[in-house]
Amino acid sequence: MTAGARDLPTVSPYTDAMDTTEPHLLVVDDDARLRELLRRYLTDQGFRVTTAGDAAEARRKLSAIAFDLLVLDVMLPGEDGLALTASLRAGSRIPILLLTAKTETADRIDGLERGADDYLIKPFEPRELVLRIRNILQRAASEAERRAVLRLGEYRLDLRRGELLRGDEPVRLTGAEQSLLAALASQPGEPVSREALAEATQMGGNLRAVDVQVTRLRRKIERDPRFPRYLQTVRGTGYVLKPD
Repeated sequence: MTAGARDLPTVSPYTDAMDTTEPHLLVVDDDARLRELLRRYLTDQGFRVTTAGDAAEARRKLSAIAFDLLVLDVMLPGEDGLALTASLRAGSRIPILLLTAKTETADRIDGLERGADDYLIKPFEPRELVLRIRNILQRAASEAERRAVLRLGEYRLDLRRGELLRGDEPVRLTGAEQSLLAALASQPGEPVSREALAEATQMGGNLRAVDVQVTRLRRKIERDPRFPRYLQTVRGTGYVLKPD
């Protein structure tokens, strides 16, 4: 495979002395020369960069490190980039930027349908790659921020701060209520068993205590606790939080 970036500039040597707050990228390409050029260039642009030569190596590193974005070549030996993208999307939200020498519209659509966030054709301008990476990261950050706040009618649950707000005013929750709400909010829309809630809220397996705390919490977030809209009972299982 030929190098895919046009005229990558000379950059300073890679060093481990980097700010770990910078986005961490995993670059996957079987072309060793291009892989090294991208690593050095993206490092110089302020990213932390790890590389892999094929899908198997990428999977090992993805299982060990929480990356912020995956730069993935489509034409890999063995499992190709499209198959890896589809597989990762089954259980991961990691942003994926595909690189490929294929120029057909159908190929780009295929990559996007499998879950890629963007698609860049080789050969490409290095500055365009950086711009696309930063745009994807910005969108991902906005999406993460949106997911961090659940709306329950006139209430907002800020998952990052563990706060329940009514307008701009915090709603006072006991420790048990806060733990219960956090456990349910970790799986919005999914039923959580009473046993799992008892364990998550450190109630020592006391299922009756879970029911009592649910009743108290409903009084604080439901317009009519007798007919809950947001904190519902799942008969035979437990409870489910259904945000707007």
